[in-house]
Formats: sequence, C-alpha cells, structure tokens
Amino acid sequence: MNTLKINTHPKVGLKFETYSKAIKPKLRHLRHLIIEVAKKNETITEIEETLKWGEPSYLVKKGSTIRIDWKAKTPNQYAMYFTCTSKLVETIKAHYGNTFNYENNRAIVFNLNDKIPEQELKTCIALALNYHNIKHLPKLGL
Repeated sequence: MNTLKINTHPKVGLKFETYSKAIKPKLRHLRHLIIEVAKKNETITEIEETLKWGEPSYLVKKGSTIRIDWKAKTPNQYAMYFTCTSKLVETIKAHYGNTFNYENNRAIVFNLNDKIPEQELKTCIALALNYHNIKHLPKLGL
C-alpha cells in the first residue's frame, strides 16, 4: 500500500455534516472505499476530495471523477456517480448486471438497507480511478 496524499477541501466536511444520521455513515463508507482503493494503487499518490455540483467528489490524475451523494427526492437511496460521458456505468452494467442498481449511465444507486457488494464496488472504483489509462481497452480491461 502506498502513501496517499489526500487534499480535502474544508467544505467537504461541512457537507457531510448536512446529511442525516441514517445517510452520513453510508456516504462515509463509500468515501472509505474510494480512499482504500486509491491507497492500494501504486500509481496514485494524491487524491483531491472536493465538492462538485455540491457533492463530495474524488479526483486523481489519469482518473475520472467519482461523486457520492444523497438526494431529498429519493430519501431511501444514495449513490456513487460517474462521469456520464465515460464508458464506466455501461461497462459495469455489462459486467455485473443486476449486482447493482443503476441510474442510467451516471450512477450506481444503493437503497438504505442494501448490503453493498464491496469487492465488486471496489473494482468499479478502481476502473474510475484509472479510467484514462484503460478507456481504450475492450471492456476497460475487465
């Protein structure tokens, strides 16, 4: 595991404080998984944790942005968002099928009571964090 520098914008912590007691640990767990996957990748030495569109977002060089959030219009769900113009969700759907619930080509959606398939989700996160290195590969190298 490499040393990962995490550059966190102060507003990210404030954003996490706005989530309910039911949602906050769910989103913190997604954050933990993103950081864990980044730490295990020897080519990633730095990750930026910031807000994009008001949502906690994670960016690395050669990667595609990952966002996590909860929306009031779907109170029993939270999601991990990917750049909708990438091949990420399309490839994840083709590979994992109904292992996950999806929102079009932009997100993996979790219900509050879902048990997250962590190994599969870590693979999805790794795809996003390495996207610009693998986007030319068939099925992103899966």
